[in-house]
Amino acid sequence: MPDVCKAISGAPAVRCPLLMARVEAGFPSPADDYVERALDLNEELIARPAATFFLRVSGCSMEGAGIHDGDLLIVDRSISPAPNMVIVAVVDGEFTVKRLRQSSAGFMLEAAHPNYPPISIGPDTEIRAWGVVTWVIHRTC
Repeated sequence: MPDVCKAISGAPAVRCPLLMARVEAGFPSPADDYVERALDLNEELIARPAATFFLRVSGCSMEGAGIHDGDLLIVDRSISPAPNMVIVAVVDGEFTVKRLRQSSAGFMLEAAHPNYPPISIGPDTEIRAWGVVTWVIHRTC
């Protein structure tokens, strides 16, 4: 396990209140004024702590997939990448986050922005999948 993961795994859990009421995204409804239980985001967002790491996004190539510059990605290395999943990969020595696509021509890494062409994965491409993006934490203000 990397040293960073060892340091994080020993950190105390931070629990925040989870309200029983759901917030309406359509028409407003009255909210309940009590807490259902304490919520630990580690329990909610991280299925396999030993295989999970975080990355901060730099750039706008995945905006169409709801992944924006500055967002925090939660990546699970224990999940095998499959077509249509958003993955973190090392391509020719550089980290990238893209959607894995398969076509009759083979596999490619596809951006979610029209200004970024897909990255074809050919026999000369040095690529290593690092993990699958399971959650995106996006700040709205």
